[in-house]
Amino acid sequence: MMKDKITIVKVGGAIVEDESRLTTLLQDFSAIEGHKLLVHGGGRRATKVAAELGIESKMVNGRRITDAEMLDVVTMVYGGLVNKHLVARLQSCGINALGLSGADMNSISSHRRPPVKMTLTDDSGNAHEETVDFGFVGDVDRVDGTMLHTLIDNGITPVMAPLTHDGKGNMLNTNADTIASEVAKALAKQYDVTLIYSFEKPGVLANPDDDDSVIPVITRKSFTKYVNDGTISGGMIPKIENALKAVEAGVTQVNITLSTAIDGKHGTMIKGDD
Repeated sequence: MMKDKITIVKVGGAIVEDESRLTTLLQDFSAIEGHKLLVHGGGRRATKVAAELGIESKMVNGRRITDAEMLDVVTMVYGGLVNKHLVARLQSCGINALGLSGADMNSISSHRRPPVKMTLTDDSGNAHEETVDFGFVGDVDRVDGTMLHTLIDNGITPVMAPLTHDGKGNMLNTNADTIASEVAKALAKQYDVTLIYSFEKPGVLANPDDDDSVIPVITRKSFTKYVNDGTISGGMIPKIENALKAVEAGVTQVNITLSTAIDGKHGTMIKGDD
């Protein structure tokens, strides 16, 4: 039996903060035929709001340390300010959107990430190993694909904030790329899923200074090669790791592409090894 198609789009914080690009993305998202779901970030807005409240943003290797004060900020910004703004904008485009955190309807449960050993580099370029506690950061345990399927089949478009919960009354800050991947994997049981990671570049670049150097296809094997030779580094590594996990779990298509090219025909396609 043929599955219905669904398109999941993850939009990053840089696009959320750019009114022109956000308008275009939401218009393009609204024009996608069939079922759809939006996952959003919002880290830049959270950093800005935290600064206005006198709360310092602490990052390690590009990842946010979420202490109790910062947890309040990201819950307000991701679950409220950014999420409801997107929902309202989609309603104006004729999309019956519903904003959700992982706590809503128990859609995404997670556990608090334990402290991890990481290799860090100091200001002098010297590497050292350090145990890092990321605080109230959640690693996903379960996505309720059945519940999301029910909403989607009733004409509702979920808009997922990068927040989960631990089932013990605690909200947890969770990476939006991971949420997109985990939601795609859960829905792959019911749908033919296309997952689009939308950001400010036209794809994964072989040369970060050349927007024409898009790598058209990345597999698990080539990903390992690109990481080892330094072509792919920094925050792009976990993004592609999430994309590969989605493909390996049965998601039909995954693309990393420009915010104005979310039709699944552009950017870098992530594929399983042959």
